[in-house]
Amino acid sequence: MDKLEKAVVLLSGGLDSTTLLHHVKKSLEANEVYALSLIYGQKHARELEMATWQAEAVGVKEHRLIDISFVGELLQGGSALTNASIPVPNLADLAENQLSQPPTYVPNRNMILLSLACAWAESVGARSVFYGAQAQDQYGYWDCTVDFVTRINDVLALNRQTCVTIEAPFADYSKAELLKIGLGLGVDYAHTWSCYRGKEQPCGACPTCVERMRAFEAVGLLDPLDRE
Repeated sequence: MDKLEKAVVLLSGGLDSTTLLHHVKKSLEANEVYALSLIYGQKHARELEMATWQAEAVGVKEHRLIDISFVGELLQGGSALTNASIPVPNLADLAENQLSQPPTYVPNRNMILLSLACAWAESVGARSVFYGAQAQDQYGYWDCTVDFVTRINDVLALNRQTCVTIEAPFADYSKAELLKIGLGLGVDYAHTWSCYRGKEQPCGACPTCVERMRAFEAVGLLDPLDRE
């Protein structure tokens, strides 16, 4: 990809999207980076605090934190991330048939968030929207796949003037591979958050905690959020 003039990055404040933000700014040398973080009705906002810190750290052109919590209300029964009555499961407790789409899946979330990001990109004249899909090692979501990106870009290509393209450069990467890239870019992972439970410390047992823990183990480092 040639050097970018403008780019929009979906920034949750987690390890994946934070690494992507630094990659777009530092490796792709985007001149203007617009970061978009969304309150979609998730149970906590720990990761959004981290998103604000990271956006300031890389010097984005603009960081928007938008409240669309009505999405969570609309999807109340559909996900452990948006419904207080549905507990976030431990990865070890998931049955084999749940791994392809665990209870932490939020119905159509990525398509909703990417639609908003693409609309913003079009309005500011950016041709690329980046999001941090990666190949989960133990479980998966259909809207984090290369096939998903390809097909949604086919729809976006129908635009008759400003065609925006979604980029997911890490969709085939494991979290450990992604972490190595981020460490090389100098990402401060003490200012990221992955745990679905959002308490004072990561739970160490939910799907994204386990995935993060194994990534740090794979590169031979201690997670800076591990205080024990």
